[in-house]
Amino acid sequence: MQPTDEAGGLDTLREALRVEPGERIDLSRTDAGTTFGFKRPAAAKALKRELEELAELQDRLWAEAKRAVLVVLQGIDTSGKDGAIRTVAGAFNPQGCVVSSFKVPTPDELAHDFLWRVHRRVPGKGLIGIFNRSHYEDVLVVRVHSLVPEDVWRARYAQIRDFERLLADTGTTIVKFFLHIDREEQRERLQARYDDPKKHWKFALRDLEERKLWDDYTAAYEDALRETSTADAPWYVIPADRKWFRNLAVARILAETIDELKPDYPPAPELPADLVIT
Repeated sequence: MQPTDEAGGLDTLREALRVEPGERIDLSRTDAGTTFGFKRPAAAKALKRELEELAELQDRLWAEAKRAVLVVLQGIDTSGKDGAIRTVAGAFNPQGCVVSSFKVPTPDELAHDFLWRVHRRVPGKGLIGIFNRSHYEDVLVVRVHSLVPEDVWRARYAQIRDFERLLADTGTTIVKFFLHIDREEQRERLQARYDDPKKHWKFALRDLEERKLWDDYTAAYEDALRETSTADAPWYVIPADRKWFRNLAVARILAETIDELKPDYPPAPELPADLVIT
């Protein structure tokens, strides 16, 4: 992965932002503010085109009803998961798109293996599923807060790889986005939430406690990216300090991924040549 402005152009985003299997990522040296040379006005026009393409691709995928697409969104607090979902999912027919948000596990969920609640929400054939947080919480927050022993959460990397390989082998295309912001950008976004009464519902004092664990979360994300980016389920590190570029990058990569599936409308049934509907 080489997220530098020199990469340039929409055609290079997917390759430049993809984490290759086993690649070690140093997030402290990965520019969260790069835009690959894009300026905001041009990016807005490009995003419009990408969303139009996504709408067409989703329509074909839904009509075909043979495969599913799973989008995983992860990122530290305020990284923009909700904003990315609003923008990208806004292109889709809601009947063919299911958004799932994973919060603190319920007692029923804790009574099962950590993937149980996730597998239940994997999209069916013809659908696009979007995970706002995901099974990766079990190697991120669980690790940072020592909720289980290290040998338990470390074993989950292989279990996640196996789970995602199962999904891929049975017709689900997986694309995973890590929305990368720097620490100063997070500070500004948290302050904006505190300053705006309309955003108070998004702000909690515990967010400040989590912020103190920035380095621990960074290490956890770096390990998760390296351990679980595979050919079947690649990770993309999206520079997300600038929301407009974040949205463009996610839309572009997702459109390319679905386009490669070549979804198509099913053959029309045989109909009488002289049918008149009254």
